[in-house]
Amino acid sequence: MGRRMMRWRDPRVALTAAAVMAAVGLVAALAGGSPLVLVGTVAGVTAAAVAAVSLFAAARRLADRRHALAWRWLAAGSVTWLVGVGVRPLADGTPFVVTFADLVLLAGTAMLAVGTGLSAVRPAHGRASARDLADAHVCAASLFVIGWVLLLGPAYRDAGDAGTFAVALASPLFCLILTCAVGFTVLPLRRAARPVGPAALAVLAVVTAAETVTALARMAGDTPPSGWMWPAPAAFLLLAVAAWGGRTAEARSARESVAPAGRTASSLVAAVPLLLVVAATAVVLLRVLGGRLEGPVAVPALVSASVVAVLVVRLFATLIETGRMRRLVDLGEQQLHDLAESTGDVVLLCDYDGVVREVGKGVEITYGYRPDELIGGRIFDYIHPEDVPGIQAALRAMSLDDEPVEGPGICRVACRVRAADGTWRPTESAATRQMRGENLLLVTTRDVSGQEALRNQVAHLTFHDGVTGLPNRAYFEERTREVLGRPGASSAAVVFLDLDGFTAVNDSVGHASGDYLLGQAARRLRAAVQADDTLARWGGDEFAVLLEAAADAQTAVDLAERLVRTVSSEPFRVADRDIALTASVGVAFADDNVSSADLIRNADVAMARAKELGGRRVEVFAAHMHADVVRRLELAADLQRALLENQFVIEYQPVVDLATSRVTAVEALVRWWRGSVFVPPEQFLGPAEDTGLIVPLSEWILREACREVAAWRASSWEIGLSLNLSARQIMAPRFVESVESALAESGLPPSALTLEVIEEMLVEDAEETVSRLSELRGLGVRLAIDDFGTGYASLAFLRQLPVDMIKIDPSFVSGLGRDETLTLLTRTIVRLGHDLGLIVVAEGIERPEQLELLREMGCTRGQGFLVARPMAAPGVVSLMRTSCSSLPSGV
Repeated sequence: MGRRMMRWRDPRVALTAAAVMAAVGLVAALAGGSPLVLVGTVAGVTAAAVAAVSLFAAARRLADRRHALAWRWLAAGSVTWLVGVGVRPLADGTPFVVTFADLVLLAGTAMLAVGTGLSAVRPAHGRASARDLADAHVCAASLFVIGWVLLLGPAYRDAGDAGTFAVALASPLFCLILTCAVGFTVLPLRRAARPVGPAALAVLAVVTAAETVTALARMAGDTPPSGWMWPAPAAFLLLAVAAWGGRTAEARSARESVAPAGRTASSLVAAVPLLLVVAATAVVLLRVLGGRLEGPVAVPALVSASVVAVLVVRLFATLIETGRMRRLVDLGEQQLHDLAESTGDVVLLCDYDGVVREVGKGVEITYGYRPDELIGGRIFDYIHPEDVPGIQAALRAMSLDDEPVEGPGICRVACRVRAADGTWRPTESAATRQMRGENLLLVTTRDVSGQEALRNQVAHLTFHDGVTGLPNRAYFEERTREVLGRPGASSAAVVFLDLDGFTAVNDSVGHASGDYLLGQAARRLRAAVQADDTLARWGGDEFAVLLEAAADAQTAVDLAERLVRTVSSEPFRVADRDIALTASVGVAFADDNVSSADLIRNADVAMARAKELGGRRVEVFAAHMHADVVRRLELAADLQRALLENQFVIEYQPVVDLATSRVTAVEALVRWWRGSVFVPPEQFLGPAEDTGLIVPLSEWILREACREVAAWRASSWEIGLSLNLSARQIMAPRFVESVESALAESGLPPSALTLEVIEEMLVEDAEETVSRLSELRGLGVRLAIDDFGTGYASLAFLRQLPVDMIKIDPSFVSGLGRDETLTLLTRTIVRLGHDLGLIVVAEGIERPEQLELLREMGCTRGQGFLVARPMAAPGVVSLMRTSCSSLPSGV
């Protein structure tokens, strides 16, 4: 059984059956009948076959199973109908009033009705289904009454036999009932799988009309008119075409169901039963008044009575439904009131003139008014005068049935409302038209004072600093753009200020105390600037001042100097201690071609220049400052690239024993060849220190020099290595480990390595520096103080730090034999070194008399151009091989 069902599901089987049945119908039609009827029958059969084939093919491609089933029912109904029409000419000669062909045709009509009902996109349920059935009865009964008065009554008179009349009339009545029953499932266009539903309904209507004509002709003993068959082919061809448009209509139906045109069409369909009742009543009255009502009066009377009964029941049902809907509306409004009251909203009813009719109790809690004070008054009396015109315009728009942006019948407004205490409260309100037909508006009002205050606070925090309360960087940048965009902006100036030494404050007393100090500094600076100047905290310990209209350049400079004095005039009191700070200030002036970003940058560059020069000073921006900054940035980038591309080389300057002329050590010096261009060390060592690249560069020098000197020592040359340390290198996290690793990798004994530091390093971060150098000394590495005599704390640290060597600064050596004071100072340093048991090395020996004086003073070692210039590693090897016991000729 299952396999048979599957076969009939196959469209090819169904199409083959349709073709066979069409052929049977055509053969039967050709067997008899008049030529015109024959042609009409052939056309109807062919159109029905085409519709069946089209519906079967379209159903195969439909994804929706319900609609695919509807299409198959319609196709099966078309096939069955064409068979009934095809064989009817053969059965017309029989003595039976109702033939087998009539039964087949009625079965096909029933199948078409089922398919039409299934084609609805949204079938009716519950009350809607009952309403559709009532409307179907009214329509069918009204049409029957009209048909009885115009056609069936005279036919009944001529037939004479009531039984024959009833049997002949059964087929068209059955078709009429089916057509009206399924009509209301597809006639509201929002329900139809358009255009298949209406097309199928048109086929049913044509079949009903054809059956009515056939029945009347049989009762009169005549042949049906030749033209009655021609609407049927047209209707079936329409159905065949509609089968391929239904799928796209499904996608459109949801959208079109809410369109105004769709709603209007649905309203017209709902009025069809009433129109038919009116038409039937009018026809009956005309016939009665004209005295031409034929046939039994009881038939139209009974049918009319059933219509009245259905309409009365429908009326009572409508009244009950209306009452229920009104109660639901009232309940909804009450729930809306309760909901609004529970959220703190004030609910009121007013007319379009603003007169208050009702108001909720929440108005007393929110605004301080008693409800009875407001009823009868106008809402405009409590709205801020500046907001009244906008509210009146909104109410006028709603009264004219204009649909606001928010949606149909809804208007949202923001205004200020006066509370009972006289304050103006920002509010947000929504007005909605009453749905009960009353000329009133339902208004819900919410006090948004808290939200407004929060928004203002957020806006303030967005453009103000939370620590100092001053405008922040974003506000300052925006304000600068506005000022420079105005005419006469060339008189504007920007002042940048940085607190010198503020980092030490955070490190010593903590960030909370640092923030407190920033607040004190902000108050001092605020008192020092003019009221129309913009003072902002730029970030960290930096502040910025915008002079919107400086009278002249001296005005901005005077302000900058006043700010320096304000900061350094007296200490700041923080955490029960006095902290003295100074300030570095930069000034930049606007001109016609400078942007706000460039002006701020220029002031920042000038401030950085003031800080480089020692702080507590004012610097005015000059073009070369920006060029210097750009050069430094480019140099920093080139330094990083040079490290990656191995552009650095090491040269070694020999250190000799002045007594024996033997090379005892070499000092490793870094050189940079940028391509074929030599970059002097004084040009790149400073930027390398500032950017931190000095750390990886120094580690590379340490590894390479240790490896080279270890190789020379392996060749039985007792030679040591000296290296200069930078401040950043000493404070690097793994500094001691990197030295230990370089010694282990190269095999150089720690005692052969001497690390040199300058006196300034021992003064800054003294405790940490001495600790790390002591760790190196613990490894066996020797320590030396470079440029001895130029610092401030040499003697103190000679006691704390186990130094092995001091190196006399070249500035002392250069004056030997020419300056008695420098000669005396040099002699004193040499004697001090001997007394402390230290090795004394003189740097910068360039003249023979300098060498002789150093020997005479008893200086241990020396280096300089007179002894040997810095050279590459192969040069050192040659020098070691050729140098025996004397210095170069002429020394």
